[in-house]
Amino acid sequence: GKMHNPVTNSGGMLIGRVLEIGPSFPDQGLKRGEKIATLVSLTLTPLSLEAVERVDLETGQVEVRGKAVLFASGPFARLPDDLPESVALAVLDVCGAPAQTARLVRPGQRVAVLGAGGKSGLLCLWHAKKQAGPGGRVIALEAGEAACEAIRNLALADEVIRADATRPVEVLEKVERATGGRLADVTINCVNVPHTELSSILCTRDGGTVYFFSTAVRFTAAALGAEGVGKDVRMMIGNGYAPGHAALALETLRQSPALRRLFEERYAREERQPTV
Repeated sequence: GKMHNPVTNSGGMLIGRVLEIGPSFPDQGLKRGEKIATLVSLTLTPLSLEAVERVDLETGQVEVRGKAVLFASGPFARLPDDLPESVALAVLDVCGAPAQTARLVRPGQRVAVLGAGGKSGLLCLWHAKKQAGPGGRVIALEAGEAACEAIRNLALADEVIRADATRPVEVLEKVERATGGRLADVTINCVNVPHTELSSILCTRDGGTVYFFSTAVRFTAAALGAEGVGKDVRMMIGNGYAPGHAALALETLRQSPALRRLFEERYAREERQPTV
């Protein structure tokens, strides 16, 4: 079996202990019993589940008993000793997004992050602010008021806008006001619901870049939407892998104590002996 989210068409990832290492598996110093996180989608990971023991609706994390197969081509990360297991799981699940943001954003640029209040959005905001520097401008767009307030408290953005990313005209008008009509140089889409393609395209200037990290995005809607509104933007599919992405994401929490506290408040729970 596989893990499949019918809304986003993604599957998350897992943490557990190594049961067995195949004789042809690349030598990376891995040992039996070592705790690791797989960094490849569960839509691609063979799973055999014996039991589902706990479903956490607040964090989207599920405790199970079973086995999984990680192929030699599948990246993984050793779990850090200085972060709660559930927090590390939350961070590593989206570690491709901050890594790509750090690559894309340049000093002095205007950056818009849609879905800024979720775990990927928050990490992207931190790296966008770091990369854009004092001459840049980072705009956070988020639908939930509580999430907007959290972003303000963390000072992760120059402007926080409450907006529904499924309403393109509303998003365009608000970003126009925030940028004096210049729009964003780079737009990062971290929204986990469909129908946000055109909002991302419209709030980006001609010649700018849209990075679709959200797997709820439909290629046809993005491609035909840009064509339909006559927008010349570079659109990137959200590759969840980049060299060093796991280490970079975990280091973000170490460098930002305030962001780490928020992740611990949201995702830390009483740790149990892993059974996956």
